[in-house]
Amino acid sequence: MSTFTILLGGEFTPTQRAIAQIAGSRVIAADAGMRHAVAVGVVPELWVGDFDSVPKDLPTELSQVKREQFPAEKDNTDGELAVEAALARGADAMILAGAFGGPRVDHAFLHLTLAMTLSERGINVLLTSGAQEGVPLLPGKNRLRYEDGTLFSVIAFSELSGLSVTGAKWPLNNVKIAFGSSRTISNEVRGNLDIELGSGRAMLIAHPYPVQGF
Repeated sequence: MSTFTILLGGEFTPTQRAIAQIAGSRVIAADAGMRHAVAVGVVPELWVGDFDSVPKDLPTELSQVKREQFPAEKDNTDGELAVEAALARGADAMILAGAFGGPRVDHAFLHLTLAMTLSERGINVLLTSGAQEGVPLLPGKNRLRYEDGTLFSVIAFSELSGLSVTGAKWPLNNVKIAFGSSRTISNEVRGNLDIELGSGRAMLIAHPYPVQGF
């Protein structure tokens, strides 16, 4: 598996869990996401974007990373351009680091939808801020591993049917969830978390940070 980490411009806390997930992957930075390279301790192989928000006082080895520059008035975000660069280099798994938070909620929402689209193309995707993680859920069985007590939610991106959740404080068995329902918000892991989906699209949002710490 060829795993790429895309450094995005949202919030990122360099927890031990996140650093371990990123270790050994190839790294591409999207514009302001380059600032996370210092926290993670990596030197990206490529830096893409319009460079309208370049972090100040970057170490020499980061400021000299190969750049692929695009005009400010373009049809794609810097993050999407970085994802496309990773796909062109053979990525079949991606970690979107810095996918949540930041000053632009529209960008954060785009990262969720982009991750879903990538997952439908067969790309294994993890979104992370260090403190929070996102995993696209498509029809079928999904096995996820988190410590007992980890808070998680299943966010429906469409109407869901045949949703079963085991290894949770509040299990579900073959239920239908309406798009926009809050029924699957704020559950807790209890053992081995397994989520099965008959139809629809959803996103698991987990909060390992309160359990894992730094």
